[in-house]
Amino acid sequence: MNEHVNRKLHFWDAVWDLQVETCPCDVHFCDWIEKKGLTDASIFHFGTGSHHIVGIRQAENRSNNCVYGITASPGEYDTFVKLAIDRPEVEKTYKAFFGDIYQLEERLLPQFDVVSLFHLCEFRNERNDLYGALTDREVTDMLTHKTRSGGYILFYTKSFAFDTAESTVIKQWEQESSVEKVGMYETLLVYRKK
Repeated sequence: MNEHVNRKLHFWDAVWDLQVETCPCDVHFCDWIEKKGLTDASIFHFGTGSHHIVGIRQAENRSNNCVYGITASPGEYDTFVKLAIDRPEVEKTYKAFFGDIYQLEERLLPQFDVVSLFHLCEFRNERNDLYGALTDREVTDMLTHKTRSGGYILFYTKSFAFDTAESTVIKQWEQESSVEKVGMYETLLVYRKK
């Protein structure tokens, strides 16, 4: 019985409201998308927040971009359900689901034009190992594979785990993958898939 209890899904038992002064990544992401003039794009977004600003802004800015977001927070997922009920015009192009990103199944994912990996190395620990979850590098490789040629992959440089992500994942991934560094936009490190 205890073995089963210990193998429960690792989730985040909190919610993240929009706090631009503390964590501006989602606002910077939306600004970057708009500055690039991206339209009709499919976007994968790691970490929706209870604010769901990425999905909402893409629905409101007439870009026809669609967003597929993942959250490991039941509370953030609950706010998505409320948003979907209250604002079906947003829900049309914004879908969020609850789950552990380290449990993604590649066969269930479409191709994306843009992928955000803002929370890389923030959440995974030994609890994920109990059920054989992917590593941060494996998630990065999978989502790179699911990014179309010419598409973008972005990281948040002000994440509390960015130094770890950069030293244990990003540097080697950059050397071994078919990607090129585009540069910085505000707090975001931008790569493009070749």
